[in-house]
Amino acid sequence: MNVLANDGISKNGEAILKNAGYNVIVKKVAQEQLADFINSNKVEILLVRSSTKVRKELIEKCAELKLIGRGGVGLDNIDVDYAKSKGIKVINTPTASSASVAELVFAHLFGGVRYLHHSNRNMPLEGEARFRDLKRSYAAGVELRGKTLGIVGFGRIGREVAKIALGIGMKVIASDKEVGEASIELEFYNHQSITIPIKTEPVEELIKHSDFISIHVPAQNKPVIGKKELAEMKDGVGIINTARGGVIDEEALLEALDSEKVSFAALDTYENEPNPAIRLLMNESISLTPHIGGATIEAQDRIGIELAEQIISIFNK
Repeated sequence: MNVLANDGISKNGEAILKNAGYNVIVKKVAQEQLADFINSNKVEILLVRSSTKVRKELIEKCAELKLIGRGGVGLDNIDVDYAKSKGIKVINTPTASSASVAELVFAHLFGGVRYLHHSNRNMPLEGEARFRDLKRSYAAGVELRGKTLGIVGFGRIGREVAKIALGIGMKVIASDKEVGEASIELEFYNHQSITIPIKTEPVEELIKHSDFISIHVPAQNKPVIGKKELAEMKDGVGIINTARGGVIDEEALLEALDSEKVSFAALDTYENEPNPAIRLLMNESISLTPHIGGATIEAQDRIGIELAEQIISIFNK
């Protein structure tokens, strides 16, 4: 069977598929040329990440497709129901990138409380002439230990975030529609571990008590955090979104930053990707990354292996 990894695949994942007899094509085909390429190369398995869109129009044109694989958690770039109605299997890798996303949350969080996102912009420009002034400006950082982190969405990624938070001495509260209580296991050296139960509560309560809020929900039809929710948060709250664009009302967030209701925000995803609003990009109170939550070497390797193993388990019975 011919496999097109349009957004790439790890070497280990590619090797596993080739060893099982699959012909793997690793090539980035432009969206408008994708249907022709799939049909002319008799591609039966299409592997994508977030950049390639697999919509109804593409699926209709590619009658030979048997499986669509998404390297990552979300499936919002694939018309899943329509694909399944055509007998096409749809798979993803929900666990492979959880730890990577969680670590990015804390990269932003540590940077936010010590103004690193701001300092890294200004030190190259003014560090030589205004060193003492900048030192005073950035001397009011706070520690994370003892602070409360609210986690909105307590699935796999949210729980990985909780592990790190608990490990550095933060208090954790969580909100999730599906979970009533989850057990978070912290593992240590020499096979030692402790288990901590986390009960979930309504997001309306979580936002009132959190010093920092990290969002981990799927794509939504409307923002989870809007003007009303921002108004009910603590003064000086920090907000991190590594989930999906649109889960935060970006205009309301900018207003809250301007009024200093929100002390800083960190965004890895945006309403208008790949062209984020210029007001977000220019705001010095926002720590910015270009949707790289799951983009670590380790996560990419796990994703490739997991996709390969799922494909083999489906077709090599």
